[in-house]
Amino acid sequence: MSKKTVILIGFILLKFALQYILISPEYDLQRDEYLHLDQAHHLAWGYLSVPPVTSWFSYLIYLLGNSVFWIKFFPALFGALTLLVVWKTIELLKGNLYALILGAVCILFSCLLRLNTLYQPNSLDVLCWTAFYYFLVLYITTQKSKWLYISAAVFAFGFLNKYNILFLLLGLIPAVLLSNQRKILTQKQLYFALLFGILLILPNLLWQYNNHFPIVHHMKELAETQLVNVDRVDFLKEQILFFIGALFVILAGLYACLFYKPFHNYSFFFAAFIFTLLIFLYFKAKAYYAIGLYPIYIAFGAVFLSDVLSTGWKRFLKPFFILIPLLLFIPMYNVAFPNKSPQYMALHPEKYRKLGMLRWEDGKEHQLPQDFADMLGWKELARKTDSLYAMLSNQKETIVLCDNYGQAGAINFYTQKGIKAVSFNADYVNWFNLDIRYKNLIRVKSFEENSTEFAETSPFFENAFIGGQINNKYAREYQTTIFVFTNAKVNINKRLEQEIAEEKNYD
Repeated sequence: MSKKTVILIGFILLKFALQYILISPEYDLQRDEYLHLDQAHHLAWGYLSVPPVTSWFSYLIYLLGNSVFWIKFFPALFGALTLLVVWKTIELLKGNLYALILGAVCILFSCLLRLNTLYQPNSLDVLCWTAFYYFLVLYITTQKSKWLYISAAVFAFGFLNKYNILFLLLGLIPAVLLSNQRKILTQKQLYFALLFGILLILPNLLWQYNNHFPIVHHMKELAETQLVNVDRVDFLKEQILFFIGALFVILAGLYACLFYKPFHNYSFFFAAFIFTLLIFLYFKAKAYYAIGLYPIYIAFGAVFLSDVLSTGWKRFLKPFFILIPLLLFIPMYNVAFPNKSPQYMALHPEKYRKLGMLRWEDGKEHQLPQDFADMLGWKELARKTDSLYAMLSNQKETIVLCDNYGQAGAINFYTQKGIKAVSFNADYVNWFNLDIRYKNLIRVKSFEENSTEFAETSPFFENAFIGGQINNKYAREYQTTIFVFTNAKVNINKRLEQEIAEEKNYD
C-alpha cells in the first residue's frame, strides 16, 4: 500500500469519526430527516418536497434497521466520497503529495462537516456537483467520449436527488460558449449523452407531469415564505464562511483557471463560477445551495499552490496553508455544531448572533439556531402521542393529524404503537389511508396564541380534551399541543377528503 493511499484512508476514517462525535446525544434528528425517512414507506418517482433518490437511501436505511447510526452514515459517506473525488481531481491535475494533503484538509475542515451531519439531499448534492466537474475535467484531459456519458449519468442522478444541480448547468453553459471549449458543442457524442441523461430523469419528469408539476407550487411557496427573507449581501457573506479555511486556496484556484498555463483548457471554470453565483443571487437562493460549487476550485488551487510554493523562500509557506483550515476549525467547532447544550447556547448567544445563526427563515432572531431548535422536542412529542393513543380502545379507527411534516415524521419514527401520523403538509397529503372509517382524532397543533382548535372541533365529537404539549422551551415546536377527540358525531373522512382536495389544488 502506497504512502498516498495510507494518508487518504486516514483522512476518510477521520471524516467518519468526526461526523459521529460532533452531535451531542441530547439532540434528536432534524425535522427534515423524519420526512425523508418516512418516504421509505411510500416509494415513488417523485415527491412534493424532493426527487426520489433520498427515498431509495431511506429504504436501505430501513432495511438496515432504521438506527441513528445508519441515518448518520450515509451523509458521512457522501462527504467522504466528496473528499475522495477532490483527491482524484488533484491527481488528475498532476498534483503532488502536498497538493493532495492540502486539498483533503480544506475539504475535511469546512462547512461540509456541518452539512454531512444531517440526512438530507444536500450532502449527495455536493458530491454530485463535485463528481460532475471531475468527469468534465477527465473528458477535457482525455477527450474520451465515455466521460460525457458518465457526466450525464452523474448529472441525472444529482437531478433525481435535488433539482438544485440545474444551477450548475445554467452557469456552465454560457461559460463554455465563451471559451475555447465551445468546440465540444460540435461533438455528436455530447447530444447522445444529453439524450441518455434525459432518459434517466424521464420517470421523474413524467411523475411531475402526472401530478400537475407540484415542484412549481413548492418553489412558489418557498419563494413566498422563505426566499423572500433572503438578503443577497448575507448570501455573499455566507459564501466566504462555508470554506473560510480554504479561502486562499479557492481564490488561487480561480486565479489559476485564468492565468496558470497548465490549466489553459480549464479557463471556462472561472466564468462558470461567476455565472453560477450570479444566477443564485438573481433567484435569491439560500446560501447553502451554492456549497457544491467550491470543492473543484479547492482542487485547482491546491495544485497551483503546490507548484508556486515548491521553490525558494515560498516553500516555507507550505505549512501555513495547511494550518489555516485547522486553526479556523476551532472557532467553527464551537458554533457550527449541536455539540453544546441548548441551555449553554441560550446563555451565550453573542457568538451565534454575530454569524447570523439566530436568524430563522421567518426573518426573526431566536434563542437557538434554527437547525438546532429543529432537533429538539420530537421524542417528547412521540412519547406523549403514544401514551394518548394507547388510552383509546378503538385505536385502528383513530387518525393522528399533524400540522406539519416534522411532527408527523417524528411520531412515525419514534412510535412504539405503530402510529401512522399524517398531515396536510408536504408529502403527507398523499399518504392518507381513507379506507378506514375514522371515529377518533388526535390533533397535533403548532402553538398559536388564542387558538380556537378546541372550541371549533370538540362539538363534532362526544369527548374532547387536551392531552399534552411539548415542554422543551428550546424546541422550535415548543408548546405544540396534542388535542384528543373521540367518538365522532360526523363523518371525519368526508372532511379529510375535502381538505386533501383543497391542498392538492395548486392553482
